[in-house]
Amino acid sequence: MSFIVSALPVEAFRTLFGRSEAELRARGVERRVADAAVGFPCRITLEDAPVGESLLLLNYEHQSASTPYRSSYAIFVRESASRTASIRGALPEMVLRRSWISVRAFSGEGHLQAAEVSPGAEAQRSVERLLARKGVDYLHLHNAAHGCYLARVDRG
Repeated sequence: MSFIVSALPVEAFRTLFGRSEAELRARGVERRVADAAVGFPCRITLEDAPVGESLLLLNYEHQSASTPYRSSYAIFVRESASRTASIRGALPEMVLRRSWISVRAFSGEGHLQAAEVSPGAEAQRSVERLLARKGVDYLHLHNAAHGCYLARVDRG
């Protein structure tokens, strides 16, 4: 099955890039520096930030539907991000290298239809299986351990 993995739009975060610590703090945002090769997944580039790179840690509403499933949580975005990633037909490496991925299937109205948890390396099977279900319009990928949103998946 053909699918597209979509990142968050860089335009939504540009106004935060390069701000002072005080300006970020006033907005509830923290600057962090990646200190490991895995563990700092950027929701704009769909890549783990390399060691030493600056990221912003902020709360983001990834499920804005006016349903009980409306949701926001902490995410990382790389301050060096310049383009919004979109990947067709494969999951990004940052998803595949995670120990466990939660794949959540939603209707067009934003109601949860189904969910699966699988090892990151096997998450594509869950994606294909859930997208094949009647009533499922899109998926959200989450890091199962930390609960944070990683990306959206649509049929492609």
